[in-house]
Parts: sequence; structure tokens; C-alpha cells
Amino acid sequence: MDPSQFLQDTRTHICSRCRQRLFAKTTNVPEIRCPACQSLASITNTKADGRFSSIVSQVVQNFKNTFSRRFYRQDTDTKQHNSLNCNPSPLKLSSSRTSRSDQRPRKRELLIGVTYKNDDDKLTGTVNDVKNMRSLLIDYFSFHPQNILVLTEEETDPTLIPTKKNIEISLKWLVKDCRAGDSLVFYFSGHGSQEPDLNLDEHDGFDESICPVDYTTEGMITDNYINTTIVWPLPKGVTLHAIVDACHSGTILDLVHVYDRQWKWEDNRPPNGKRKHTKGGLAISISACEDDQTAQDTKVFTRKGTNGVLTYILVEIVKRCPGPTYGDLLDLIHEAIDGVNNSGGYFSRFLRVKFNDMILQKPQLSASEAFDVKKKHFIL
Repeated sequence: MDPSQFLQDTRTHICSRCRQRLFAKTTNVPEIRCPACQSLASITNTKADGRFSSIVSQVVQNFKNTFSRRFYRQDTDTKQHNSLNCNPSPLKLSSSRTSRSDQRPRKRELLIGVTYKNDDDKLTGTVNDVKNMRSLLIDYFSFHPQNILVLTEEETDPTLIPTKKNIEISLKWLVKDCRAGDSLVFYFSGHGSQEPDLNLDEHDGFDESICPVDYTTEGMITDNYINTTIVWPLPKGVTLHAIVDACHSGTILDLVHVYDRQWKWEDNRPPNGKRKHTKGGLAISISACEDDQTAQDTKVFTRKGTNGVLTYILVEIVKRCPGPTYGDLLDLIHEAIDGVNNSGGYFSRFLRVKFNDMILQKPQLSASEAFDVKKKHFIL
């Protein structure tokens, strides 16, 4: 299938009830049902933001604009920082802003960016990633700032530093009291790792994990813990999206279906039969790379600073074409990476290889249940 085809006859519209930005390929119906709140939304005649080729071209052009300069100067990220959390933070508010009798869908997100600023192997783009994701959620998916919890090392409140304890508390906050109609998002930008699988529930013999800021003393947060904490509790009607921009993050949620980009799902159920499923809800994960790969923190896309490859490309795609199908979204991400790697002449490609700027990671989609990636749209 040509990934550009889905952009030709698309129209966007807004749900009048929950203000969700929606996307439709159909052009012969006046309205469509919002998957978030189930109300009917009128379809406008607004065209999608461009062709597939223009999306990839823009990402590649951003790369070209910065690549020739990056060997002669260092881009510096701004040191000034204002809290990305509302005051008081979501952790200090009630678990729900609405009464139990109010059945409107709720949206809640946990954003984590870890720079490891006191480590030798520090990252410089994770806060930029968090800012980009936060803006995307508010501007394109109608998330309310008071329902977005942000953990970074630049927060002054000690409960908002991404320590292992604070991340575990925040993961529990994310799914607490969730009910049908809720849309939950877990986002992490930082280091990822692998550890020997002692529970015998991994096909490759390794558990995947994310690294909190204090991982050297407190340890990692494994996929087993993440699965138990935010996948198990999901009741029917709740959707959780995880976007993880980290090394070794392919199956970081231990979801039982992995999409192989050949229009089929592979069985990832634990060989020992251990529970990995939800209570009826849907969990979907988009990860930066496969379990045995590393992900990059790079300056190749923009002069404004460093970004994670997955985060930057995903945000740019959704901004230019809201609501692609999951299959098209994954294809667009892979095409953008290929476009960067193949851009320029022989000398440019030689420099990228020499300076380790080739993007080798393969972003991956997994889910708690299989679905038609050609029909289901990416809506948070």
C-alpha cells in the first residue's frame, strides 16, 4: 500500500462535545461518530495538511538545514525553565475533576523526561521532547493542562523529579479510578535498558526497563512492573497509549501483540502463561526501537536543540496530518527515518556514518489486542 494514498481525500473536523480533533477518509457522509465520547461530529471540507511526500520532505529538509552546521558549533538549549505543571500539580489534586455521576470521558497524561544531568551519559533532548508532546496533546488532542503530570529534573517540587519512587507513584496516579471513556497517555523520554529475564516470561530472555534519574542506586523500572501497574487495571472502554522514546523499548509494556508492518500481528504472549492482559481495556504502545536496538538523542532535525528521533517525527506527522491510521503513522515514521538516512550526496552520507549520525532504530507498534491498523485511527 502506498502510504501517501490516505492523505489524498481526507477531511478533518472537531468534536463539539469533547473538542477532539478527528480525521476521516470518507467524503460522502456529513458526520462521523467521535470514538472518544461517542457523539456525532460534523465533517468540514478542510483538507488534510499535505501529501505524504511533503511530510517526509519537511523532516528531511530540517535535517539538511542543520547538518552542515553541526560540526562547527554546538547548539545550546535554553537554561531558563518554567514549570510544565499546573499549580497545584495533578498529584495534589483530586483523582478526578468531575463527579462520579458525570460520564464525560476524561483525558489524563503522564509525561516523563530524564536528562541524567549528573551522569556521564547525560541526555540533552528529553525536556524538549516533553515540551513537544505536551504542546501536541493540548493543541491537537484537547488535553487540559491540569490533567497533564510532568516529571523532569528541572521541576523544583521534589515530588516531580523523575526518581524511581516518584515515577512509580505517578504511574499509579495515571490509571487510578479510570473508567469507560477515559483516554490515558504514558510518555517517557530517557534511557532504556535490558536485564536478564528471571521470571521466564520473555521470548528473548531479557526484560526491558526504563531508567529513572536515580537508577544507579535504586534500580530500573521493568516492563513487568509497568505491565502490572498500568496495563492490568484497564477496564473495558478505557484506552491507554504509551509512547516511549528510549533504547530497548520495543515491548516495554509487555503487550501480547506486536505488529510486524506486514499487515499482521505477532504473538508475544509469555511462554510461561503469565498474565499480561487488561481487564477489557485497550493498551497501545509506540516505541522508539525494537528490543535489541538503541534509540538516538540527536540534533539533526532542528537548530533549536536536541530531540528524540521518534518524538520529533511523530509530532511533526500528527501536526501536518491529524488522525492517520496506525499503519500509515508507522509507515510515515519509517519513511521519514529512511529519508534522513538517504538524503544528500555520498560525502554527506559518509559523514553521517563517520560521526554515528545514521538513524538505525526501527520504531515498533504493540497492543493488548489486535486491530485493523489500516482502519483504526491514531486518536488520543
